Amino acid sequence: MGTVDDRLNRHDLSEEEWQRLLPLLPVNPRQGGRWADHRLVINGVFFRTRTGCPWRDLPEGYGNWKTVYNRHRRWSFDGTWESILDRLRAGCDEAEGEDWTVSVDSTIARAHHHAAGARHEARRRPGKGDRVDHESAKGREGLGRSRGGLTTKIHLAADRRCRPIARLTSAGQRADSPYFTRVMAAIRIPRRGRGRPRRRPGRALADKAYSSRGNRAYLRRHRINGVIPEKRDQQANRLKRGRKGGRPPIFDAARYTERNTVERCINKLKSYRAVAMRFDKRERIYQGTIDVASIRIWLRDPVP
Repeated sequence: MGTVDDRLNRHDLSEEEWQRLLPLLPVNPRQGGRWADHRLVINGVFFRTRTGCPWRDLPEGYGNWKTVYNRHRRWSFDGTWESILDRLRAGCDEAEGEDWTVSVDSTIARAHHHAAGARHEARRRPGKGDRVDHESAKGREGLGRSRGGLTTKIHLAADRRCRPIARLTSAGQRADSPYFTRVMAAIRIPRRGRGRPRRRPGRALADKAYSSRGNRAYLRRHRINGVIPEKRDQQANRLKRGRKGGRPPIFDAARYTERNTVERCINKLKSYRAVAMRFDKRERIYQGTIDVASIRIWLRDPVP
C-alpha cells in the first residue's frame, strides 16, 4: 500500500519536467499580493486535468482548491497556457524542414451536466439592419445538443510524433470540413531564433470528411501538399461531367498511412479525463484544460 504522499505525487511534474517548464512561467506581478507557489498550484491543475475530479475535491496537499481553480481560470482566459504551449513547440518543425507534415481530424467530447448552464450576457433583440450570427447563437460556449446529449467537438492538428499542433473547439454537431481551414490557419510554430512563426506545413493529411473544393483550393493557395482521399459521390460526379469534371486530385496512398498520428494524439489527450469528458462551463476554460493536457504531452516528448 502506498502512502498518501505517493498517491498525490503520481501525476505531479518530475524534476526534469519542472526545470523545462520553469523558465516559461510568468513572474509574480509587481503590484498586489504574491502568487502561491507555482509548482504546487500547477501540480494541482495537472491532477484535476488527469483525474477529472471536481475542483472542490482536490486533495489537501495541493492547497486551497479555490487558489488552484482561480489560477487555471485566469491563465485560460488571458492566454498564459497557450503562450507556454507555443514556447514548448518552438522549432518542432526544424527536423523535417520543408517536408514537415501535419494531420487533421476531430473528436467528440461528451459534456457532463455540470458543464451546462453558464451565464451569458443578455442580448437585445436584433434590429432590422443587424447581422445575426446564427452559429454562435445555436452553440454558445461550444456546446451542442444531439441524441447523445450535450457535446463539444475538438478540431485538432498533430505532427508526426503525435503531438498537438493546433486546436479549436465547436458545438458537437458541427461538421468537420468547414473547420479544416480554421485549424490550418491556427498553426503557429515560433522560431527558436529570430524570424516569423511558421504557419504553413509542407504537407497536410486528412480523411474523406475534409474532401471539398474549398479545402483543396486553400491548400493550393498556400502551397501545401494535400493528401485527402476523394469521396465516392464526388468522384462519380466528376466522371459524369467528363472533361468538364477536371482531373482527379493527386492522392499519395503511401503518405496517407501516416494520418493515424492525429488519432493517436487524440488518444493521448483523451487519457486526461477532464478532456475526454467536459466538466467546464466556459468554453475558454475547457480550451485551457485541453492546453494543459497538451503541455504535459510536450513536456514528456520535448523538442530536441
